Amino acid sequence: MSEQVAAVAGGVIGGILLLTLIGIAVYLLWKKICLLLSYEELTNSVTPTHPDASLEDQTLTQPSSVIQPKSIRTRSVPFIIPPKFHGRDWINLTNGEQVQEDSDPYVTPESGPRCSFHSLAGAYVIGSINPELYKFPEDKSETDFPECNIGRLWFSVQYEQEAERLLVSLIKARKLQPPTDSCSPFVKIYLLPDERRYLQSKTKRKTLNPQFDENFIFQVSSKTLYQRTLKFSVYHVDKQKKHHLLGQVIFPLKNETLIGESKLVIWRDLEVENLEPPSEYGDIQFSLSYNDYLGRLTVVVLRAKGLKFQDERDAASVYIKVSLMNHNKFIKCKKTTAVLGSPNPVYNETFSFKADQTELDTASLSLSVLQSAEGDKTHLLGRVVVGPFMYTRGKELEHWNEMISKPKELVKRWHALCRNT
Repeated sequence: MSEQVAAVAGGVIGGILLLTLIGIAVYLLWKKICLLLSYEELTNSVTPTHPDASLEDQTLTQPSSVIQPKSIRTRSVPFIIPPKFHGRDWINLTNGEQVQEDSDPYVTPESGPRCSFHSLAGAYVIGSINPELYKFPEDKSETDFPECNIGRLWFSVQYEQEAERLLVSLIKARKLQPPTDSCSPFVKIYLLPDERRYLQSKTKRKTLNPQFDENFIFQVSSKTLYQRTLKFSVYHVDKQKKHHLLGQVIFPLKNETLIGESKLVIWRDLEVENLEPPSEYGDIQFSLSYNDYLGRLTVVVLRAKGLKFQDERDAASVYIKVSLMNHNKFIKCKKTTAVLGSPNPVYNETFSFKADQTELDTASLSLSVLQSAEGDKTHLLGRVVVGPFMYTRGKELEHWNEMISKPKELVKRWHALCRNT
């Protein structure tokens, strides 16, 4: 008897579960059908917001003999209002768009088609979005190369503050210009001012566009990080295993934000290294530019090399003072940040001065390399003056005249330092 009761109870329970599952399946199928119907209603209810759409309305009132031009619309995405904004007031604009009106925000909107409850919880369609307007700009770094370009290098830099590690990722190089047809490049990476130690990439065989994708680590203190400079030297290996320098990239770390979760990806054009031996007191490289429209003289102090320190007992701190003169009278001066302990400091700092175009025949620029000493004392390591024929000759005069002849263009040159100017 007990077995029959158990069998009946089990059958009842199984029947109830089966009916429940069938009911759930029917309900979900009904929901899906309603949702598809509601999306069709949403698509049909969207009205074009293109200004040319008004032409279609005008054709209804024009005689049949007049042919009206058809409006051309790009593919658009419906733009809807979330349900929490339904109790807002909307007013029509002349171009068919709708905006929210601040006054009386609790009035139910009278205009605008309304979708069913299952269509995005009853949102209101007020316009459309043109996807063509939201495309990301194309990366032209691999296609736009200036004239006389000798190559371009991509890399990324990140600093781990807790571990005090500088992470350098060498990504790729493009459009290298080797002395022969074939090219087998590799890259040496220095962390200046230390030029004795370096890290080297693998050699890529027979390619002008090598893909490196290699990671390197420099151990450097956070206190000295922003006084250091990365130097990438790109070499080519010929058939006799000789190394030929193709170009270099100098990247000072002081002007960059290196601490963070994401790496800083950078590209730079290669520069030809100045292989001439330094002059007696060293050399300095800087760029000049004059904007005749703004009356602005720009000086970019790039680097110096071969400096002769006067006192080497302590680590020397070197900075450069840029002075604008007129009729040998001081007008204004600006200073770079100090670089510690390097005879080849890298600055890459920009300074601007106001100078009228009529003053260029009497104005001059003086760049002095100074070494900090005890207290407020400084030692002059060298100096160079660029300006018109009244004050300069040779390369300094050529640099000044080229700046004037090429307005709004940076003109870069090396100059030998002197101590008797």
